Amino acid sequence: MNKKTMIIVSITLVITILNGCINQEIDSDYTNFANCLTETGAKMYGASWCSYCNDQKDMFGESWIDINYIECSLPDGGQTQICQQESITGYPTWEFGDGSRRPGKLSFEELSTYSNCDLDLG
Repeated sequence: MNKKTMIIVSITLVITILNGCINQEIDSDYTNFANCLTETGAKMYGASWCSYCNDQKDMFGESWIDINYIECSLPDGGQTQICQQESITGYPTWEFGDGSRRPGKLSFEELSTYSNCDLDLG
């Protein structure tokens, strides 16, 4: 390997390692926030085909797994029984521990306000 190639490989390796550390730290913080949302009774009703729902999921990254998510869409295009019973008419719909609901994709700040979960992302 020539000197130029070794430098490029080294820089790429350093950037990859730093990026992994930064993402791990952020995901950890999102995980704490996601856990708080779930512990306080927050849940999101959504549909797999909904772009706003997918954007909301992407905001949490790997921490999305900790969110209480209820899928409302059926393969045939209908709506699940639970979403019908809960009168969910739009996606996403967030429901909080006090029973209040907020439609649409919410920012972390909005989720923090409605749930009383501390948003300390360091």
